[in-house]
Amino acid sequence: MLLSAGEAKNLGPSSGPNRLRDLCTFCTISLDQEEVYRTKVYEKSVSPFYGEDFYFEIPRPFQCLSFYVYAKSMFQIRDLPVGKVAIRKEDLYKYCGKENWFQLQPVDPHSEVQGKVHLEMKLNELITENGSICQQLVVQIIACQGLPLISGQNCDPYATVTLVGPARWVYKHFEVILIVVELWNNGNLAQDVFLGETRVSVKILRNDHIHRAWYLLQPKGNGTKSKPDDLGSLRLKVTYTEDNVLPSACYTALRNLMLKSPDVKPISASAAHVLGDICRESVGYEALLPVVRLLLHHNRLLLFLTSVAALELENTQEANTIFRGNSLATRCIDDMMKIVGRSYLTVTLKPVLNEIFESNKTCEIDPVKLKEGDNVEVNKENLQGYVQKVFTSITQSSSSCPPLMCDVFRSLRQLASKHFPADPHVQYSAVSSFIFLRFFAVAVLSPHTFQLRSHHPDPEISRTLTLISKTIQSLGSWGSLSKNKLVRQLLVIRCVHMIFNREVHKRAQGRKRIGKKNFKKRWLRVTNQELSYHKQKGKEALCVIPVKNILSVEKLEESAFNRKNMFQVIQSEKPLYVQAGNCVETNSWIEVLSQVSRCNPGRLSTFHPSAYVGGSWLCCKEPNESTPGCKPCTATVLANIQLDIDCDRETERIFSFFSSNRSRLQKMEDACAGMSVYLGQQEECSAFTIQDPKETFRTIKELGEVLDDLQAHHDSKGALTDEPGTM
Repeated sequence: MLLSAGEAKNLGPSSGPNRLRDLCTFCTISLDQEEVYRTKVYEKSVSPFYGEDFYFEIPRPFQCLSFYVYAKSMFQIRDLPVGKVAIRKEDLYKYCGKENWFQLQPVDPHSEVQGKVHLEMKLNELITENGSICQQLVVQIIACQGLPLISGQNCDPYATVTLVGPARWVYKHFEVILIVVELWNNGNLAQDVFLGETRVSVKILRNDHIHRAWYLLQPKGNGTKSKPDDLGSLRLKVTYTEDNVLPSACYTALRNLMLKSPDVKPISASAAHVLGDICRESVGYEALLPVVRLLLHHNRLLLFLTSVAALELENTQEANTIFRGNSLATRCIDDMMKIVGRSYLTVTLKPVLNEIFESNKTCEIDPVKLKEGDNVEVNKENLQGYVQKVFTSITQSSSSCPPLMCDVFRSLRQLASKHFPADPHVQYSAVSSFIFLRFFAVAVLSPHTFQLRSHHPDPEISRTLTLISKTIQSLGSWGSLSKNKLVRQLLVIRCVHMIFNREVHKRAQGRKRIGKKNFKKRWLRVTNQELSYHKQKGKEALCVIPVKNILSVEKLEESAFNRKNMFQVIQSEKPLYVQAGNCVETNSWIEVLSQVSRCNPGRLSTFHPSAYVGGSWLCCKEPNESTPGCKPCTATVLANIQLDIDCDRETERIFSFFSSNRSRLQKMEDACAGMSVYLGQQEECSAFTIQDPKETFRTIKELGEVLDDLQAHHDSKGALTDEPGTM
């Protein structure tokens, strides 16, 4: 769902003391009664311009999408509700993709309802003591679904049943009798909260003595009210789409075609690149997100990002403009960083951001914006202190950086150096344009969008974050700093002072026999640059292994030396065998060493899980010590990425983007045919990236066949489900 909260007009009652001229307002977005987003606070205006877009996936069923306008007051404990706009799910299609003005409605706790109740009603015939026959009405409340959260917790509901009609126990006039079921939340010490009601006429039992059904909860008295005061209006744009996901087998052909994209030469002829090309005018590069997620899940993303980055560099003439535009390559890398880098941002920025929010020191240094009593020198010191803490957090975070991001940045550095061989600094600016401008600076400026904070900051804190973000951006801005200074700052990130050390048992290298003396206590120490071991802590190193020489770090079978908690550091020389203190330390050593060496060239794909002893490998019995390993190395590229990606759903989204841009796909196919015949003398060719018209034409024809087949599956499913049913 894509939502745009534009602006509001004439907020608050049209007259009286409650006019909101002196109050600050903000807007929230809720699914039913659960708030999911809120805008920034707009100061002292009855017609604020919020101007914010929100894109999110809806993770659960819902009945109503609601927008609430609140006023913040210095003298109120709680925010004051001004009004709301509520759109039921079945009505969203009426407003999809268009801007509309909505009249604000009053916020009444008795009208804030959601969920449904499952009722069973039946009539029993009873014989009274005098022998006459009467009817007894039995109402059973079976279950409830979709009830709201109360103060962030699951509610504690109970129900009341009220009978409305001319009689209370014996019914002869069914047509005028109602059953009113009300649901309430037990507030314990607080006041009970109304959750909703449903009203059922007993006449529904006239022809059926037992009736069971689900009923949507309604507002008190079905929400009938007199005409409310004019509370103002809100301009909104809502784009809501539902994914109709088919069985997994239906997506095999399209999924395989997309996964083949990184191998297609040139990359512009691949299905993934074609999708970005044809959707660029309609939705920008939004269509690339499901592609990135699909390739990421199948461990195909690194090769694709490297290829599209190389294609962009072919058209880059100046080193100081490298990766500065909004292109297919930069958008894909942006999406990758947002997906895999969220936990990285949490570890790196959240502690210092929490301190900034809690301490709330004034950092304004613009003379025009200074308030009365502000000291610009004190503010400057506050700002410098915050910037230093943020910068230090970033430069000491390399061990937490996701391996995929490191691998992508390494590729960017190599590509940039190859394209601009005369510029020794371009390898750093290629990375800084992403890590500073598009990642850390954006997260500092809008921490709520990365779940680093729950809501927008107050205006004063927002200004502080803006100043910090601008400083971080300057690190990635080639023109604002001298080359040497920029390089020095970036080198700080490469030479992070990450140190991990413990006392371990190390097997002596070069011994022919296995014995107790082969294992000695040593102090093992690793930094981003080197692995070393020492006789004692603080003593000179007995051996130093450069991190760049590490080819793999893996566990060692216990049977190798009849010892537990063993791991091996594999290098071009003999492996280093180490016994850690316990299993937790073993995993920590492997994780740290794998992190610092993950970008090394020539990393192994296989290893020997045991040792070479007595002229052969104990694991595979191979006599040659240089024989390649017999077991695949542990994958490290996605080791720290915990993603729940539904590949069928992502492929369905790709299909929907292709389908809605089928006319553009046809134009691209025509352009390829024209280029093949007329050697590129067709005007429509300029709208697409076509390096190899024959290969691109072949991809588009294959796409057309796959899309037609998938559309047929959708049509057949629709034919089977067109019959009316119950909700």
